[in-house]
Amino acid sequence: MTPLDYRQQAESTAEDHRRIQDDLEQRESGKPKSEGGALQAGARKYPEPPLTGQHLEKPGIEADLAIKPMYDAPYYKGSDKLLDKVALITGGDSGIGRAVAVLYAREGADIAIVYLSEHQDAEDTRAAVEAEGRRCLLISGDVSDRAFAYAAVQKTVDELGKLDILVNNAAFQLHVQTFEDLTAEHFDKTLKTNLYGYFNMAQAAAKHIPYGGSIINTGSVTGIQGSKELLDYSMTKGGIHAFTRSLSGHLLPKGIRVNCVAPGPVWTPLNPADKEAPQVAHFGEKVPMKRPAQPEEIAPAYVFLASPQTGSYITGEILPIIGGY
Repeated sequence: MTPLDYRQQAESTAEDHRRIQDDLEQRESGKPKSEGGALQAGARKYPEPPLTGQHLEKPGIEADLAIKPMYDAPYYKGSDKLLDKVALITGGDSGIGRAVAVLYAREGADIAIVYLSEHQDAEDTRAAVEAEGRRCLLISGDVSDRAFAYAAVQKTVDELGKLDILVNNAAFQLHVQTFEDLTAEHFDKTLKTNLYGYFNMAQAAAKHIPYGGSIINTGSVTGIQGSKELLDYSMTKGGIHAFTRSLSGHLLPKGIRVNCVAPGPVWTPLNPADKEAPQVAHFGEKVPMKRPAQPEEIAPAYVFLASPQTGSYITGEILPIIGGY
């Protein structure tokens, strides 16, 4: 074929493109448009934006939220996946940590909760765990303090008899609009809580967790995609993902699996204790599912990764639960 022939062929192909386009537009013009509401594919209906605009003082008390996070998962039936295990959960007083504590208890585990100073939230979590028929130990302190981390692990072993599962979940997060406003103190607090805290707890726990045990870290979609207003937080979450993969190889010979759950937006006290009320009202609406997750939608992943029945061949993995991103 000559160049002219190729040109004519291209023109014919372009005409085909236009014909297909016109045909599709005609067929779709008579169809009703999507309402574009939030995806509700769960066992029950979950809140969707606009939410109640509410701002909380840090560290954020779940009991103070007008829209209560849904953590109890009434349609989730336990089946002894963690029977007689002992799990230590940092940041276990509220949010994802509370939901994980409840499901772990429903699966047969005793629970130790490490939390900062949200005493009423911690008591509510203990009541929820005990309602499942399991023991719950409350330990207040700062995971960035190395001595506290070791003391918390030792207290768990002393009072609950052993330690099979560590869930690193405590976090510090605070949005900053401009880079220049991210102070050294703020930056340091984020790193100390989110990275040092995970390291301290994992190192303290590793010598107690037996062969077949598990460490699960909480990462974030921000550690995958980044966030311009959460530069420090995103950096720590990316670090947690790398820490997970690296630690999994290190602890593999000891038979300890190490994995990470990386959630997208989840309705917990963390964000209302960070963003201003008008922003909170629209929290989660930009994800494809157009709503934030509820803690009970995230917690089953922690069961899946911790249980020897379901996660025995999984280590070093980052499991994103990010609403369709």
